[in-house]
Amino acid sequence: MKKFLVAVLTLCIVVTMASSAIAAKKYAVIIKTTNSDFWRTMHDGTAKYAKDNGLDVDMFAAQSDIDYEGQLAILENCINSGEYAGIAIAPCNGVNLIAGVKKANEAGITIWNIDERFDEGEMKRQGAVCVGFDSSDNIQIGHMGGEYLASLLAKGAHVAVIEGLAGNQSSEDRANGAKSAFREAGMNIVAAKSCDWDRQTAMDTAMTWIQQFPDLKAIYCCNDGMAMGAIQAVIVAGKLGEIYVCGTDGDSDAIQSVKDGNLTGTVAQDSANIGVTALKGLIAAVENPSAYPASSFPEKTPVSAILVKSK
Repeated sequence: MKKFLVAVLTLCIVVTMASSAIAAKKYAVIIKTTNSDFWRTMHDGTAKYAKDNGLDVDMFAAQSDIDYEGQLAILENCINSGEYAGIAIAPCNGVNLIAGVKKANEAGITIWNIDERFDEGEMKRQGAVCVGFDSSDNIQIGHMGGEYLASLLAKGAHVAVIEGLAGNQSSEDRANGAKSAFREAGMNIVAAKSCDWDRQTAMDTAMTWIQQFPDLKAIYCCNDGMAMGAIQAVIVAGKLGEIYVCGTDGDSDAIQSVKDGNLTGTVAQDSANIGVTALKGLIAAVENPSAYPASSFPEKTPVSAILVKSK
């Protein structure tokens, strides 16, 4: 009987230690930046979820959307620290962190991809893998914005698209979605240009287009910062109510602009939920690796977006 009790006690200690080990695992979340509402909301929402659930999670962000080397340095520091069982990453673009992902793989660290998908071809070339990917459907987002603008216009109306950073997959998907919706509705796409996610660049571009295309009726923008620049150009030109502008992300100033009757709409992503979904998936993959096979191009976990509109 005594031996039996000792065995049971030993088993309980082992189980307790194993449970503690799982609970004690540490995670990192690396996002693009905190320079916009979208990314601040993702940062804060993910951090709150971690705190509320007693998870040991460190949050990191690059200096800007184009701080490629800085973001890679953050990832490498996380790997070299040896502290993390898993890292969830929203890369600045599809390729800037793949060398770091490969290093993480070699160190036995689980990687989850957030929002901006790693480039499949480059992942395969470098032999890098991750266990999951979650994001809004950016093609659908762009399509929602383009479809909404088209619904306000007559067939054949002149429209334009302000894109984000050239080569950025999220930007390309949103732009392609909007263009597809415009074509389906019989709109005439007269211009499209990358404005590097920058408000001033978008404003300058929109002002040029307003002069160049006097019949311009709508502009879809791949983020809200650029949309706020475009609508400012419309206001300066005295065309408010004549030229519609729809943005993307659901930033607080864009939503307020919609309420004020300036911006026509914004396709709002639930960025906090995108971050939380990534963290949940990462932890699940660390605790049950067989259920989350690593791949250069894992299946996407979609997170819904909504259209905030004025009409």
